[in-house]
Amino acid sequence: MEKKQWYMEYKIHKNRPGLLGDLASLLGMLEVNIITINGVEDRTRGLLLQTDDDEKIELLGKMLSKVENISLITLRPPRLTDILAIRHGTYIERDSSDGKTFRFTRDELGLLVDFLGELFKKEGNQTIGLRGMPRVGKTESIIAGSVCANKRWAFVSSTLLRQTVRSQLSEEEMNPNNVFIIDGIVSTIRSNEKHYGLLQDIMAMPSTKVIEHPDIFVRESEFDYDLFDCIIELRNTPEEEITYENFTTAGLDDGF
Repeated sequence: MEKKQWYMEYKIHKNRPGLLGDLASLLGMLEVNIITINGVEDRTRGLLLQTDDDEKIELLGKMLSKVENISLITLRPPRLTDILAIRHGTYIERDSSDGKTFRFTRDELGLLVDFLGELFKKEGNQTIGLRGMPRVGKTESIIAGSVCANKRWAFVSSTLLRQTVRSQLSEEEMNPNNVFIIDGIVSTIRSNEKHYGLLQDIMAMPSTKVIEHPDIFVRESEFDYDLFDCIIELRNTPEEEITYENFTTAGLDDGF
């Protein structure tokens, strides 16, 4: 049977000496390998496990349910957010209402870049929205995520250095394996007919597209929110409101 990975997370009620050793011994007797282990948030520990026998995982869950010092929270095939939680020791905040909106603050840029890098490694078509106020690090995070995924990026529209509105891309830039970066304000409010034609071609490609300011993009184009596989929100602080009231055509050159 093929080896599979599992994510296990448990809450510690009494962190007595030798607790982790006892768990490691139990896993060892079951011949379940520990790939990664880390503390996740307060008094919670996550493990990435590997085994070729699903029944051992089922048995492990039953046995741990009888241990008084810990409470088993999760035992399932790992999601991307689980792997990153173990890697960074913190959870990615996720909107419970829609399930596809993820929230980060500027002091979590390392986690965001890692998250984007893992998303960019996926093959095929996907569209990612990125919300955030000016100069919070949106475009820089996309570029860093592309580097982590070992992929090239191509600006379709941007205000990173100066306002960029492309009307054509080279053959090399049009490679579907690239990450295409689109500023939703520039491409819809400040674009021309040639640029919009290029945008239509890119949106139809089986590739990764990252659209900054997705709300403006949807408002000013024929696309809707169903287009997006996930939406990321990046704030300076958790309380910061992302608002578009001051996003005027006159202010686009200020680094939106």
